[in-house]
Amino acid sequence: MRLRFLGSNSEQGTCPAVYETDRDTIAVQGRIVTDPAALGDAVNLASDEVIVEIPKDLLPYFPKG
Repeated sequence: MRLRFLGSNSEQGTCPAVYETDRDTIAVQGRIVTDPAALGDAVNLASDEVIVEIPKDLLPYFPKG
């Protein structure tokens, strides 16, 4: 998989960030949620998945479509 940087709300252009992949998917870079209560709220979280928290102001970087 290859990533194409779409944007970040960091002045240094680092975490958190949004990427488009060459597989027609979106990848996000953020903090992994470890709070047990929050993870308990997750629906059908598979053993190979994580919940990642990003600020709402990154939403404009997500492509429309």
